[in-house]
Amino acid sequence: MANDIQGRALAGRLGRVGVWSGALNHVPAQRAQSVAERLEDLGYGALWISEGFASKEAFTHAGLLLATTQRLVVATGVANIWARDATAAGAAAHTLGEAYPDRFVLGLGASHGPEVDVRGHRYTKPLTAMRDYLAALDAAGYESPCAPRPPHRILGALRPGMMALARDHASGAHPYFVTPEHTHKAREILGDGPLLAPEQAVLLETDPGTARAVARRHYLAQTITRPNYINHLAELGYGEDDLLGGGSDRLVDALVAWGDHDAIRRRVREHFDAGADHVAIQPITSAAHDLGLDQLDELAPALLRDSQATSTPRQKAT
Repeated sequence: MANDIQGRALAGRLGRVGVWSGALNHVPAQRAQSVAERLEDLGYGALWISEGFASKEAFTHAGLLLATTQRLVVATGVANIWARDATAAGAAAHTLGEAYPDRFVLGLGASHGPEVDVRGHRYTKPLTAMRDYLAALDAAGYESPCAPRPPHRILGALRPGMMALARDHASGAHPYFVTPEHTHKAREILGDGPLLAPEQAVLLETDPGTARAVARRHYLAQTITRPNYINHLAELGYGEDDLLGGGSDRLVDALVAWGDHDAIRRRVREHFDAGADHVAIQPITSAAHDLGLDQLDELAPALLRDSQATSTPRQKAT
């Protein structure tokens, strides 16, 4: 019951639509801060930042973005559990939570073998590693000033076992590289209470050939080579043929919402209809590390207006 209440409260703070960005890892801090300010002004409720190997440290990065905004929720989407021990992660989360009450969300993920091995760790079963990490996080002490309410934590969950762990030991789940079908399955596992906040890649491009080429090169190419995502896609019914050549047309179309404003609005709405509380859109562009701000500018009026019109009673109650 406590996790249900936490999930509902967090859904209200995030709003219906946010932005997911890995590209902010590749721009200077001042530029990243100005982008966060712009997203806040546009009305997006949350900014999800990634953490990769040899990129910006997630908690420091979050602190810089929180410092320059007033209302925007900043979430790690997700912080790698192999990058720091649970005591350090808990202390960092409490530090940010006390400085910026109700505006930082601790998103945790088990990462992938190559990104873990290169750190000098031995990659083990993700579910076991995450379960142990959460237990250590619960047991960690913290004696410095902290907020009345500790920061919410959510898990980068895809498959049923991790989704159940997110249900039972976190405020919810933040699935990446997913479809509305996956959102429906995830909601069935999570139940009514915990937060469900999928990432959705978007691309304002109406030409099918161009859109699919950009999506393959700048979104699917590396992701579909990772075992965790291959197993995830297999559970959704995508086989080896769908992984060839950077991804079949049907796989590209399932994972990337491309087309005009209405096409992207429909895809976001499909996630809501399937049980999502919040959708974090990730703009895909034809240039590496492009922030996609033009797309976010264009999409904000329609997506945010549409999300307000389709608010659920659950969210209004928060």
